Amino acid sequence: MKLKTKFIPKALTGAEAYAEAMRQIEPDVVAAYPITPQTPIIEKFAKFAADGKVRTKFILAESEHSALSAVVGASAAGGRAMTATASQGLAYMWEVLGVASGFRLPIVMAVANRNLSAPLNIHCDHSDSMGARDLGWIQIFCETVQEVYENTLFAIKLAENPKVLLPVMIMQDGFVTSHGVENAMILDDEIVKKFIGEYKPKYFLLNIEHPVTFGLITLPNYQMEIKYQQAQAMKNAKKVYLEVSKALSKITGKKYYYFEEYKLSDAKFIIVTMASTAGTVKAAIDELRERGQKVGLLKIKLFRPFPYQEVGKALAYASSIAVLDRSESFGAAPPLFSEIKNSLYDLKKRPKLQSYVFGLGGRDIKISDIKKVFYELKAKKLSNEINYITLRR
Repeated sequence: MKLKTKFIPKALTGAEAYAEAMRQIEPDVVAAYPITPQTPIIEKFAKFAADGKVRTKFILAESEHSALSAVVGASAAGGRAMTATASQGLAYMWEVLGVASGFRLPIVMAVANRNLSAPLNIHCDHSDSMGARDLGWIQIFCETVQEVYENTLFAIKLAENPKVLLPVMIMQDGFVTSHGVENAMILDDEIVKKFIGEYKPKYFLLNIEHPVTFGLITLPNYQMEIKYQQAQAMKNAKKVYLEVSKALSKITGKKYYYFEEYKLSDAKFIIVTMASTAGTVKAAIDELRERGQKVGLLKIKLFRPFPYQEVGKALAYASSIAVLDRSESFGAAPPLFSEIKNSLYDLKKRPKLQSYVFGLGGRDIKISDIKKVFYELKAKKLSNEINYITLRR
């Protein structure tokens, strides 16, 4: 029997949207440790567990390292497991992040993006997840509360696909999205459960009929082949992403792709960015379009694996492009800028490219700042130097 899609409007923060998705997914285990600005996720889900609204085993761990370790154990044992963290918490998980991906465990984790110390700062930038970008986790960035909710459901299907079996981070901007209230459209519980399905791992520790080992030591004659398989799984994730997109699209009626194009078809001057800042860019574009300016946005959603060819094709006809990074890469080009530059390398005629860093430690970026970037592109005020938006000198 085909289920009729039913949306339920709810006023939610991004943190609550992730917790709501977890409630509907009802994983076997959720282990976490509260850290600003992730804390509301765990508070909300802990209440679901305490009120008996989920059968999930909820573990309030002693630290983020312990939280991810417990989730790794639960996933390796054959359970569906999820968690959430931010900033120093993600850094504290560092050695376990590689374990989760190396074990090929389909864990899903929310990251409420926050600056990494020092100095201590609890506000948004992407330095935490960018620091973990090469540890074998799929990374998906969200602009809105709605995207947090839908991408969490999406991530479960992507991670658990037998061709993938990799952990996924779902990013939302700390305080901006995690604490910002929006009117979200939530799917009916029954529809979500049918979409998610039952998790049936092929290999797991508690399968006594077909015993396996996790965590053994490998010497040089095997390690390279194992890491190659991991790399191939990440390539597969890019293909499976589109398969999951089609499946979720049948339910929601929306399109899901590696990135979003906003008024890009005839744009000569383009900004590339991620997460909540895309909303500010869209507002600036709308105002500039009213004045006849051919400007557009490419919002990256899937950061790992990075869709190089598709991004290059989308940006090929631009005159000049500004890439806005909410993080630094000390001693090198900023992370998103580097990937966009790589995407353009194979083009016969490459657009001009300018790097901007903005919003470190939660500093606001305004519509007027975005307009200034577009006017600098139009005036060809480009250089090999990194520009810093609103930096006091």
